Amino acid sequence: KSSKPKRGKGKSSKKKVKKAVREVDIFSPAAMLNAYYICHDAPACLQFRGFPWPDSPKKKGKKRK
Repeated sequence: KSSKPKRGKGKSSKKKVKKAVREVDIFSPAAMLNAYYICHDAPACLQFRGFPWPDSPKKKGKKRK
């Protein structure tokens, strides 16, 4: 017999550390430059920023062959 004490195999209770949420400025120079390159028009820009255009057609996924 071993003289080492047995350790439990239960779940360890570790506290999860929440990451600090940082405010993002959507009108910063870097964000505006990004929008300039990825957006084709005003509705597309609003869509990428999280403000969908009302009555806009929904994008459909590409069909795989």
